[in-house]
Order: sequence, then C-alpha cells, then structure tokens
Amino acid sequence: MEGAGAAAQSLVINVGQLVGEEFRQLRGVGGEVARLRSELGTINALLRMQSEADEDGVDHFVREWMMQLREVAYDSQDCVDLYLFRVRSRQGDRCFVRWKRLLGTLRARRRLAGDIRDLRALASAINEQHARYGVSLEPLRRTAAASDPAQAVAASARALRPAHQHHPSNQFVGNRVQATYLANKVKALKSDDENDKQLKVFSIVGFGGLGKTTLAVELCRQLETEFQRQAQVSVSQTFSGGKDLQGLLKRLLLQIALPKQGSSEQADPLGNIDTMDVGQLENKLKESLENRRYLILIDDVWSISAWDAIRSKLPSSNYGSRIIVTTRIDTVAKACSDANEDYIHRMKKLSDEDSEQLFVSKAFGFGNTCPKDLEAAMRSILKKCGGLPLAIVSIASLLASYKPPEGKRMWETVQKSIGSQMETNPTLEGMRQILTLSYNNLPHHLKACMMYLSIFPEDYIIVKDRLLKRWIAEGLVAEKRGLTQMELAEGYFNELMSRGIIDRATVLVTLREGREEGCRVHDMMLEILVSKSLEANFVSLIGGQYDGTMSYSANTIRRLSIHGGVDAHMEDGSSSATVAARRRGVTGIGGVTGMIVQHVRSLTIFDPEAHNKLLSRLDEFALLRVLDLEGCKGLGRKHLSCISRMYLLRFLSLKSTDIKEMPLRIGDLEHLQTLDALLRTVTKGPFSTSDVRQTNLNDLPKTVKKLEKLEHLLFSGKGESWTGWMLPQGINKMKALRQVNKAVIHDHAVAEEIGELDQLQELAIYVDTRETGIDQEKVAEKLACSLSKMYSLRWLDMGNFGCDRWPFIPIMDFLHQVESPPRLLRYLKICGCINKLPDWLQSLTDLVEFDIGWTYLNGVQLFSVLCKLPSLQKLYLGPYFIRKGEDMVARSNQSFPELKELTLGYSPEVPPVYIFEEGSMPKLETLAVYIGDQPKQIVGIQHLTNLKEVHFDGWRDKLKHAVEQVEQLNKKRDVSEQITVRVKYADTN
Repeated sequence: MEGAGAAAQSLVINVGQLVGEEFRQLRGVGGEVARLRSELGTINALLRMQSEADEDGVDHFVREWMMQLREVAYDSQDCVDLYLFRVRSRQGDRCFVRWKRLLGTLRARRRLAGDIRDLRALASAINEQHARYGVSLEPLRRTAAASDPAQAVAASARALRPAHQHHPSNQFVGNRVQATYLANKVKALKSDDENDKQLKVFSIVGFGGLGKTTLAVELCRQLETEFQRQAQVSVSQTFSGGKDLQGLLKRLLLQIALPKQGSSEQADPLGNIDTMDVGQLENKLKESLENRRYLILIDDVWSISAWDAIRSKLPSSNYGSRIIVTTRIDTVAKACSDANEDYIHRMKKLSDEDSEQLFVSKAFGFGNTCPKDLEAAMRSILKKCGGLPLAIVSIASLLASYKPPEGKRMWETVQKSIGSQMETNPTLEGMRQILTLSYNNLPHHLKACMMYLSIFPEDYIIVKDRLLKRWIAEGLVAEKRGLTQMELAEGYFNELMSRGIIDRATVLVTLREGREEGCRVHDMMLEILVSKSLEANFVSLIGGQYDGTMSYSANTIRRLSIHGGVDAHMEDGSSSATVAARRRGVTGIGGVTGMIVQHVRSLTIFDPEAHNKLLSRLDEFALLRVLDLEGCKGLGRKHLSCISRMYLLRFLSLKSTDIKEMPLRIGDLEHLQTLDALLRTVTKGPFSTSDVRQTNLNDLPKTVKKLEKLEHLLFSGKGESWTGWMLPQGINKMKALRQVNKAVIHDHAVAEEIGELDQLQELAIYVDTRETGIDQEKVAEKLACSLSKMYSLRWLDMGNFGCDRWPFIPIMDFLHQVESPPRLLRYLKICGCINKLPDWLQSLTDLVEFDIGWTYLNGVQLFSVLCKLPSLQKLYLGPYFIRKGEDMVARSNQSFPELKELTLGYSPEVPPVYIFEEGSMPKLETLAVYIGDQPKQIVGIQHLTNLKEVHFDGWRDKLKHAVEQVEQLNKKRDVSEQITVRVKYADTN
C-alpha cells in the first residue's frame, strides 16, 4: 500500500493549495475539499501504518480494508487532477478570460463538488462496514521490527556506508579463485591442438543467489587481453525465438561491431541496425566476428529451446573462440556444453570462512571484525543462509546500521525470523523469505521507491538519473527544508544501495552525456517487488515475461509498463467476461487495445516495436504525470500534439526517438519538470563512444521558455557532436532550471540573461565560432559576467563549437574575465583553445573531476595548476590538450594529493610521450590510455606505485610495449597487489 500512501500524502498538499485558491470562488466547494483533505489525512495515516506493520500479523480483513481505502485515495487525486485539467484557469489568462472560464465551467465545478461528497461518503461507508465486522486496528500497530527499540536507531536518515563497502576485495569473496581456475581452462589454446581451436561452450550452473553472474563477469574481466571481441548479454525467463532473439543479436552487435574512436574502420559499420531482421543481424554478426577470436557471455539461460535458438545464430570459429553460459538448470548446462563435464562448472556454496568474510565486510566494512557480543547471532544467521552469497549480502546489509548495544535485539529478531530450511536444502522459497525480510524492514518512504523498480524489465540496467527524476515526478520524494528534492532522492538511492537491496551496475561513460551511474535488481528481488506491486495496484505490467499471465490488477490501471513482445492487435472477443474485464481496465491476455487508460498516471514503453496501437490512443491519457518513450520509433506530429495537451505531465522522455521537430505547444506543459530529448550512446571501452540511436531534432522551439517549472532540460540533436539548441531571449523566466545541457549562445543579451538563473547546478554551454556575423567577443564578455553570478553551479561544461577548425581561435580566454567563479564546482570541462588556465581555477577546492580537450595548453602550466587542487580525483586529458612538440610530464614535485583516475584520451600526434617521474601521482589507482593508431610511448609507469588497474585501447602493435611493461611490473609484485589489465584492440587483425 506504499504507493497509495504516497498518493494520499501528495493529495493532502495539493488539495490544501486549491482550498486557498480557486475553490473559494465557488461557494460550498471549498468546504467539501477541506473535509476531503481531512479524510485523506486519515487514510494516509492508516496506509502508512500498514506499510510499517508486521506483515505476518495483518489479516485478510485488514488487507481488504486498506486496499479499498487505497483506491479511494487514488480516485480522489484523479478527481482533483481532472479539475485542474479541465476547468481551472490557465497561467497567463487575462482577467476577462479568467471570469469567462469560471462562469463557463460552473456546471463542471458543481459536478466536482458532488464527486467529492460521493468519495467522502464511500470512504465513510468502507470504514463503517469494517467496523460492523469488528475489524481491529491492532495488527497495524505492530511494526515489522516487533516493536524493537532498535528501530529508532535505524531511522530513515541513516548514515551512508563508507566507500570501502564496495571495496573490490569483498565483491568476489569465494569467486576469485574459481574465476582464475576457470580462466585458465577457457583461454587454453595450443597452437598444435585443433580441438582447442574449435568453438567451445562453458556452462556455469547453480541455484539462484550462488553468484553465477558475478563469477562469469569476473571471468570475462580476467580474459579481456585474450580475446579480440567480447560481449555480455542476459536472457529473460520467457525468451522466445522471435523479437527476443532479434533484440539479443542487436545487443551483441552493439558491443562487438562498433569501431573505436580514431579507428580506420567505417564510421557506422552497423548501418541501420533498427531495421534489420534476424537473418540480417545473423549475417552482420558473422561478418563482424570473421577471423577473430571472441568471448561471449550469455547470462541466465532458462531453457534448451532458448539456447538452441541463440546458438544457431552464433558463428562457428577455428580461432579458439569461447561462449560462457550461466543457468540454474543442470539439463540446460549439459545441452549447452554437449554433456562434456570438463566444460561444466557447478557452483559451490561458500565455505564457512568465506561466508563470514563476506558477511563481516558488508555489515561492518572491509577490514573490520564482528563485535564479540554479536558473534553468536552472526554464526546462527550464517548457518541459516546456507552459504548463498545473495542471502548473506541481503541480511548483512540489513543489519549494517544496527550496532551493539542498541542493535543487539534487532540481530536476535532477524536470527529468529529466518527459516532453517536454507541450512540443509536451499530453496527458492527460502531465498524469497530472506529477501522479503530485507524489503519489509525498509522505512516507509523507501518501500514505495523500491516498488517503483518493478516497472523495469528483468536484467534491465536502470540509469540512476532517470530513476530519481521519475520518483520526484510521481510524488514519491518528500520535500524537506534546506534540501532539494533531487538531493533527497539521491539520498534514497544511496540508502537502497548501501542496504544491498539494489546492485550497482556498470557505470556508462559517454563523451556527450558524462558518467551515468546505473543499478539493477536481482531477479529474485524483482519477483518480490512485482508481487507486492500487483497486490497494491501500484503497477500494471504487460508483455515480456508477463505475457500470458495475470500480471495486471482487476482494479483501475494507475501505472502502465509495456515490456517486449506485446500483442497489440484489436481483440475480437465480445463475451461478458471480456466486456467486464475491459470495464475494469484489462484487455485480453497480453493485449493493450480496448484498455481503459483515463486513470493511468505513468506510461513506460520498453519495446520500441510494440507500441503503435497504444500510442494511437495518447489523447486518452488525460492524467499522465510520467511519459517515458525512450527508444520508441515512429513518433509523428499527431503523437506530439497529444503530448502537448497533457497538462499534468511532469516527466517527459523522448530520448533516442526519431522525432524531427518539437511542437510549439510544448510550452503549454506548465507543470513539466523534466524534458529529455537526448540521443542514446553505446559505450564500448572506458572512454570511447559511438552514436547509434538519436533524435532528429535540430533545435528546440522558443516556446520552451514558457516552461517556468522546468528543472531539467536535456537535448542533443542529429548529426555531428558539435550541435546544440540555441538559447532564446527570455530564458531568464525559467527560474526553476537546475540542469541544462548542450546550449548554444549566439546573442549577447541571452548570455547576460543566463546569469539570472540562480538555481542552475548543471550547465553545458557553448559559443560557436563557426557562425559569421556574430559579435563573439561581446557574447563571451557577457557570458563571463553571468558565470560570476552562478554560485550554485556544481557541474560546468564550457566549450567552442569550431574548436577543431584552423585557425584556432582562443575564444575560451574569456574565462580570465570571470571575477567570482562558482566555488562549489565538482566537475569542470573546458573544450576549446585557451592561452593558459585561469588563475581562479586554483580556488576550486571542491573540484573532483576535470576534463579538457582542444585547449593547446602549455604542459608545464597545466600540471602546475592541477597538481595543487586538493580534491581532484579524476582527470581526463582529451584531444590536443597540449601544444604540439611537447611531452606530457608528471613531475616528482607535483603532488596531485587525491588523484585516483587518469584518462589519456585519443589525441593524434600530441603528445608523443607520456612521462611519469618518480614520486608523481602517488595515489593514482586507475590509468586509462587510448592510443588508437598512434605510435606513442609511456615512460615511468613503474613510478605509479599505487596503481591497481590499467585500461589500454588501440591497435595491437601500438599497445604491445605498454602491455608488456605492466606484465613485467606484475611479475615483481605480490599476488595480492597485481595490477588488473584491461585491453581493447581496435584493429581488425
């Protein structure tokens, strides 16, 4: 019931505002709304009590009661939102228009008053009915922690776990030795053994939660230098040979076939991948892997038929290629590996020693020990976890905030609540019990956020930024004085991460969109979330693994998520059962046409090809707050016209769609908080990117300046990377803006206006020296003045479109005119010619990440400034960051006190040599070097004494010496201090 509680709470706020505004103008309505507000306050309290109650103690009567009240809360919010949508005066209406509208909507307002009275009467009737049956509130007063006083210790504002929570040494407990053993078997390739040269399939099989995927990913990491091509894909439980196979082949190609930046291969080797059928994708895959040794991980295969479909499309090889399969089913493993036991690895449970090491690292932090008075409880819990890593991590993360002496009772409570069946016979039900325990002990405000993850498909990598903005748009993030909602949402996310309930996914690094942190939900936890979401009518799911099942509620649909494989044809059924189902908002199994969608507040489509019938009905989605169409194709003017009339919309994502023009009426969406019209990039390697799917926008209409509540405006258009949207005059009206990307300034008046946007925290802004007839100096002067006023900026990307054209114009010298730089900056990018770094850069004591390219700087001045920044942890040196003829030299007296990551991007010709003197960069842990096709040298890598990980990317012959250097270093280091080497070969040899 968590979602309904959030709905009731947000409605109490909305209704309160309306009482003070237009409802006064219609006698009698204000009083009805005030009484409804009071009623909803009570409903909200009851729903919250249920959320926090001991689930086992809540009987069916109480559950039914809460379900009915929840629907009243939803319907009440819909009632008020329909008023906002249909009859309220619009922002900017003149006095005459406002009075005309008030009189013209008098009947609708009276109907609203009647609807409110009916809702109040329904709520009262529900409560009276349950009172007659003697339903007690007592079960709702027993909390999930059994009234344990330790509950107060673990309040919702827990301190986050320290960074060592994610220390690599505790991620692979019990797996590293297995991975090394398997790696030696997989990579074995004797030149005189023809059998070794054949394609082989290795299977990893075991019960869910044993760490199969973790082991397989670590195995692939260890084998990166052995294979020219690698890819990793997941298979859903309901995988079929149609669209699912087509999607899997696309994902393989996107990882295998794209060229590296600086490659001599054709710019787009995939052609139009979105239009390819299975046969064309198969041919393209064979072409991409021809004469190459490849390694492919296929994760979570559930059936022999799924494996047969996949295997038939993968090319055979005589170059020692390998496929790794993970599965829970022994017969599937045997089918994949042709029943060859040498190629089947059966996962073992963790030993007692490894189990304790993993538990302690998660509960107390890496390198710490368990307090004496908790050791008995810990060993009992570990015994019941049965050596399953997922169970151990879940319980340890749950107990991490409960320290003795206050937390001891919570440990004992958890110890007693875990069933003992896991000890001798691990079962799916036993794992569900442990994961459910982790969910039930979440604070109330986190349960709704956690349930929201059930919207996303199995194995889907959820981008953090997208998730947080959707939480806010749905009203799941409270308001708190002194903190923005985005900061609160980030706190929610970090707490879920620290509890181990969601897993950190690979961070996507793209040159255009920066760093995207992602998360994913283990499939067992997802099953629990889906079950709870359906029970609470929080989400309705159609398609994918839910196709052919009752994965939607018989109640009104509130949030609709369309997964892959939806049959969207018009059903022809006319039976009473079909008619009744349609009245409830449900169509035939898997179908979407005929569905009642008027009450849907969130629509998400994950299958870009299964949406046509639904999108043709966009005009019926009157109450949408969230519309996420990322990746959908075929959006036309008619669809965008419907979207422009969705008055209540708060979140709109058109990312990676093929829209060509944004309608002028987009400015009418006065409640819009997020507008995402970015292209999607596919990252291959740690620092290169290729654009695969994008919007076809050239610009945004000037009417966007009417979106005065807009906080996040994200844009990227078609064509080359040097594109952006031109800021219109009047941009200073958009006072709520916090995030703006790829904005271009041609007008000095606009450059001055942008200084009035004092809420901006993230800004990517460019001047354009390619344009003629523009007073570039005046634009730059006004921009410098505006930057001096932006005290809230945390993230700043500045540059020059045309910085790559000769003659190089040092337009970025305007930065020297910034009198008062943004002191809170944590990220800074400078892209364009500048004679020297500005003096004020040394004052940025909070700067964590610095990124430069096309600057043509003097190397000595560059490093003499950067080495003094006290918080700098990540440094990216891009194309032509240094002048021609200079080497990059990190000197012994340049401390770089906190630098941990250094990326040397692809830069033709300059510098020819990267030099690290003894004592330089003492804390550097990760070095990434993109050499490409350039003959470059790395001198003194042995002086980076704290180095833990190296990434190399480029032509095989150009990388040979660099890789050998690191291999020689590893021979001199202890086994525990080995440098991890990751290599991507960009050539086709």
